[in-house]
Amino acid sequence: MTVVKEHTPPLTGSPRPRGAARLGDLPFGAIASAALLAVVVVAAVAPGLLTRADPLAADPLRALAPPGGAHWFGTDHLGRDVLARVVHGAGHSLSIGAGAVLVAVGVGLLLGVLAGLAPRLLDEALSRAFDTLATFPDVMLALLVIAILGPGTGNVILAIGLAQIPNYARVIRAQTFVVRRSGYVEQAVTFGLAWPRLVLRHVLPNALGPLPVLATIGLGQAVIAASGLSFLGMGPQPPSPEWGTMLAEARNYLRVAWWQAFFPGVAVTLTVICLTATGRRLQRRFEGRRS
Repeated sequence: MTVVKEHTPPLTGSPRPRGAARLGDLPFGAIASAALLAVVVVAAVAPGLLTRADPLAADPLRALAPPGGAHWFGTDHLGRDVLARVVHGAGHSLSIGAGAVLVAVGVGLLLGVLAGLAPRLLDEALSRAFDTLATFPDVMLALLVIAILGPGTGNVILAIGLAQIPNYARVIRAQTFVVRRSGYVEQAVTFGLAWPRLVLRHVLPNALGPLPVLATIGLGQAVIAASGLSFLGMGPQPPSPEWGTMLAEARNYLRVAWWQAFFPGVAVTLTVICLTATGRRLQRRFEGRRS
């Protein structure tokens, strides 16, 4: 009797680890956005790792020097290093944006959960207020708040945060309404679970899902709003190296020193684009879409 052995074809290669497969499947735009955001975060947290120059040190003898070996991004009208000011400006712009997002998330979460759990009359009143405020541009609402409170970094953070509250409150209200009608919440109410514990243990954890997506996109919106308000002279004042303030100082020198406005403008643009792209990708993953 002859035994025929089954031939097993040799393996052509070992499977990639799951993490490597996921990294390889990421589009180039997502990787580039993450890399640029990492550089911006490093600039905001530890600017000394990227430049040793003092962003406030003036040298009138080198005023309006073009980009070169000594100053990669050139110098401004006072002889200050533009690269150092752009790097240190990341901390100012991101801190204003992050502070505004924290204000918007905190108040929006509170009002959204309140509207989702409130009786119908109060829910309708809050929802109509959210819809009305959402029809106005964020910058317009921020300008109204600053007109009342006055200019300054703290007031800019508060103004942008208050202007973004409806964006978060509407989404949290919708999520809370869905969670409130779910079976496990109704079962917990039937078992007599107190409302404070019900909200903390069941409603809030399940209503917070969209917040990372909203906060990432909202941070980009807050950064560009902060730069716009600073450009108008309502944010950090000179000689602070904030990107919008730098653009305001450079507008009188565009003909003779384009680099003074170009590099902070590119920093604002790339940061907002990367934050928005990252937020959109997080949104697709949250919604269960792969592309």
